[in-house]
Amino acid sequence: MKSVIVLAALVALTAAACGAPSGSDRGSIELSTTSAGRTGYPLTFDNCGTRVTFPRPPQRVLILNGTSVGEVESFIMLGLDKSILANAQSYGVSDDPSMIGKIKALPTGGLTMNKNFDVPAEQVLKLKPDLVVSTWSGGFDAKKGFATREQLAAAGIASLVNPVNCAMGKPEATEEERRAYRNQSINSSLEFIALLGRIFDVQDRALDLIGKLRARVEAVRTRVAGVPPRKVLITYPGMAMMNANGLPAVMTGGIYDDVIKAAGGVNAFAGQTADLTRTLNKEQLATAQVDVLVVGLFTPGENGDKKAAELFAAYPQWAASKSRTYAVVSDGVYLGPLNAWAVEKISKVVHPDE
Repeated sequence: MKSVIVLAALVALTAAACGAPSGSDRGSIELSTTSAGRTGYPLTFDNCGTRVTFPRPPQRVLILNGTSVGEVESFIMLGLDKSILANAQSYGVSDDPSMIGKIKALPTGGLTMNKNFDVPAEQVLKLKPDLVVSTWSGGFDAKKGFATREQLAAAGIASLVNPVNCAMGKPEATEEERRAYRNQSINSSLEFIALLGRIFDVQDRALDLIGKLRARVEAVRTRVAGVPPRKVLITYPGMAMMNANGLPAVMTGGIYDDVIKAAGGVNAFAGQTADLTRTLNKEQLATAQVDVLVVGLFTPGENGDKKAAELFAAYPQWAASKSRTYAVVSDGVYLGPLNAWAVEKISKVVHPDE
């Protein structure tokens, strides 16, 4: 697993959509599941302020790390794994257990990480992919030793940032990009699937997948509609190094709040931003109203039941501690295609009788 230094980046990986292709240029992807056409090549559009062109579907894709797993999971669920030349994303635990083996089976290209935990520029250029995918704009930051989008373009290599994370690692991000970054949702995960569908000319496949994932989430929303929401706390004990006070990492804002809402709850720290993960103190955690505890797993060796018991013992005043009400998740609350898994897991303990 990655070093604790990487933990500090994880919260920011779930962010909002800031633009995607819907034609030959700038626009937004329609997530309608009613129809899909063929992609016309060359396909050109704006991606986070960079104009990208695809003369054909990419065949040699490098997926950068970025402490994310959502991009590689999206490729796998769309059946695009044959196009992956090298993958640097991994997690080791998943709300869909089948994902662990599927990711492990992907080629890595013999790549190694630099001190900033991603593939250095010289290795990327030597590999000669036709597309490099990064979960965030910072994946193309020369100051971190990474290849820039300009360097890649000069070498005939296309680059792509997950549009929800345009503002992440981009000092000159527009206000629209920053606003979108703050307002991420489950829909943001689906937008990336639609984007890949357009780029790889598998739009029917993408819309079918989007429809199935959306249907699962909407089924839960319907089941819990009209039921008073309960306060839910999502915390990752294994990411305690993300917090200045050594507390378990508490996830707030954006897609975390949306996953909880879809499950029929409300975040115990609703209204707070991702900064709370770093600044939360013991008094704030102790006085929080927690009806349902959601324990997130970061490493395969963690025991969710044991972690829940430890938190209940540390905070016996929580309603969740008294009722022993909790769920265990992993990557399903992050930006990525597994949000439906987490929504279903959480809803079963938030509203078990509905």
